[in-house]
Amino acid sequence: MATPAIENLLAYYPDAEWVAIGSHVSVAVFNEHPRLIQQIVLDKSYPALFKTARQSGRFDAFFSFRSSFRSRVFKNIIQADNKYQYDKHAFQTGHQVEKYNQFVNQCLGTNVPPGRLKIYRQAVKNKLQKPLLGINPGASYGSAKRWYPAEFAKVASRLSNRYDSVIFGGPDEVNIAADIEAGLKQAGVNNYQNLAGKTSIDELIDAIAGLDLMITGDSGPMHLAAAFQVPTVTVFGPTKDKETAQWQNEKTAIVKKNLPCQPCMKRVCPLKHHDCMRLIKAEDVLRAVKNL
Repeated sequence: MATPAIENLLAYYPDAEWVAIGSHVSVAVFNEHPRLIQQIVLDKSYPALFKTARQSGRFDAFFSFRSSFRSRVFKNIIQADNKYQYDKHAFQTGHQVEKYNQFVNQCLGTNVPPGRLKIYRQAVKNKLQKPLLGINPGASYGSAKRWYPAEFAKVASRLSNRYDSVIFGGPDEVNIAADIEAGLKQAGVNNYQNLAGKTSIDELIDAIAGLDLMITGDSGPMHLAAAFQVPTVTVFGPTKDKETAQWQNEKTAIVKKNLPCQPCMKRVCPLKHHDCMRLIKAEDVLRAVKNL
């Protein structure tokens, strides 16, 4: 979601090269960026922060899109002529893409609107006989964001005559992906792949870019799908869809229940009923697919 702001930042400095510093996942997204000269994977330990800051050299400018205490420490010790840090408390309204872009505009004294999400990778068209459906059940924020494997399986099963399916997930989502796979097998569906825990970031991006449809929770892969304009249905529960839904995807739909307790923004349901997800059924998602 920071990519439109980063593109505006680089347009402001047309001759600049840049270094991406962050988690393995976040810097890997920029593997093919034409102006990126280095990627530094940042260890979260404080001794590692000091070591990285010391070894990174001096920058003309440093922009941090994180507002945590650890990020503030890193900003203070990194060597740069100009330093800027995103403060989530200073940007309270709008989509997260707009907040990041507003941060950059504020730093530069500009007023440039954000464009689409941008990943420098050529989408490879699906060459299979059937269109390709992506199933992404994971959500790293917490269990409250996760829809149920049985319902994902019902959706994929109902669409199996029209779509081959691919199940996505990180190392922490192998079990939930296995539950979906078990549901598909029980329904007699065999035209699927389970890639959970088996892909690099590059492989994940390539696989999502080649999809014809995606069913997902509020997650990072959802935003990858938006970057490649993949038609997407997203199941939303405790989080704020107005802040983190797909940005500028021409074919996107949201399924949610609009309960009084939504959005609670909690990692685990504080009311113990999980109704925001439990009450969403496969039929709701299939209806959204049809409308899309």
